[in-house]
Amino acid sequence: MVYTVHEVAKISGVSIKTLYHYHKIGLLMPERVAENGYRYYGDKELKRLQQILFYRELDFSLEKIKDALDNKPNRLNCLCEQYSLLKAKEQRLADILRTLEETIQHEEKGVSMSKEKMFNGLNKKEWEEAIAYQNEHLQEKYEYGIDTNEINIDIMNEKAKEATEFMSFMVDSLRNGVSVNDKSVLDKIEKHIQYMQKDMNIDSEGFAAQTRFLMIDDFHRQMLERQQTGLSYYICFAAENYAKK
Repeated sequence: MVYTVHEVAKISGVSIKTLYHYHKIGLLMPERVAENGYRYYGDKELKRLQQILFYRELDFSLEKIKDALDNKPNRLNCLCEQYSLLKAKEQRLADILRTLEETIQHEEKGVSMSKEKMFNGLNKKEWEEAIAYQNEHLQEKYEYGIDTNEINIDIMNEKAKEATEFMSFMVDSLRNGVSVNDKSVLDKIEKHIQYMQKDMNIDSEGFAAQTRFLMIDDFHRQMLERQQTGLSYYICFAAENYAKK
């Protein structure tokens, strides 16, 4: 079936002006353009428009939408990805709404709200954005990604705090020329592994393998090297030394 630009606008709720703009930038091309200049769209174009609007709900720029659609010709895979992204957004908005409702209730009662609860849901997007760049690298190189749908802010903040303390200690040890055989370094690694064992199955050999991956993989090595030159190698050698002992 073929639809005029006016019919597409009525069906989708997208203005004619917007449809013309999408045509102009190559985001949504009509099935054909008649000699009189009238644009006609088919079912294929309506499906693409639907996907465009899904991405718009995710706050994608038009440039990013075009790139996403042009590089993901499989409509089903694209829809599944959009579904996951929108579900994550739904959860984030649900968390924000709960915080807003509780804030209103506290204001109505004239009582102070817990400082910990004041920001529930408001900083989840910050974590998703922080992980997004790393996920892009993992997907491209290893076809693996970190699931951001189940992010727990309190747990992530706690992990970040522990990881930061561990990294700061290792940076200071490297700068001060502390040997990887030093008891303070071995004790710190032991405590770090014990902390990670709270929610993952990892032993000394597993941690050594993890640090070797961070040293070998360009993306993660550069992350560590930006903190301190030689840090990725120092942590790897220290972890392997601890595993041997």
